[in-house]
Amino acid sequence: MLDSPLHAIATLERDEGLPAGFVNRVVVTTGAAGAWSRLERGELALADFYTAFDRECAAAGHSLSAERLMQRIALGSQPRPAMLTAVRRIRERGLRAAALTNNWVGEGEGTASLRPHFDVFVESSLVGLRKPDPRIYEHACRCLAIEARQAVFLDDIGSNLKTARALGMTTIKVTAPEQALAELEAVLGFELHERNPRGDNQLAS
Repeated sequence: MLDSPLHAIATLERDEGLPAGFVNRVVVTTGAAGAWSRLERGELALADFYTAFDRECAAAGHSLSAERLMQRIALGSQPRPAMLTAVRRIRERGLRAAALTNNWVGEGEGTASLRPHFDVFVESSLVGLRKPDPRIYEHACRCLAIEARQAVFLDDIGSNLKTARALGMTTIKVTAPEQALAELEAVLGFELHERNPRGDNQLAS
């Protein structure tokens, strides 16, 4: 639904001369006890996260301003019109739509405008679970009153998709809006995008 934070992270790494993938390696290495995971489970306020994540990055060999990183992510997190159209069309067909997002306390204010577009909106910082923990997927399915095998799950992170597949969900890795919507159309069997007066597909990113 939003521009991927991975793009903002990669840009900051490049701008500051950090190794590509450094931030992700810190997040993965520190695991469930790390600052990033604790932030997304609602266990850390942003100010405390900045201090903790700065320290973890320094321990991993490179200095990084977590505050500047989160500012970059916030600036890049803009709704994708084509995805909003797709969700509307899905719901018009009588299907239910859920947002399942890893976020942090305070970030929810920025996504408030998205909530009315969905039947269910699951935020990691509110439920105390984060992807790829299977329990947050199961929670979303309960909220939708469906079984996992009835769900199609879209994400841009491989580990999040792996858990969904293990639960029986159909998965689509999002690399670009047009690619993801084309794959979702193939699964659902109907169009998810607008057409212009000439009949051409309109897919805005």
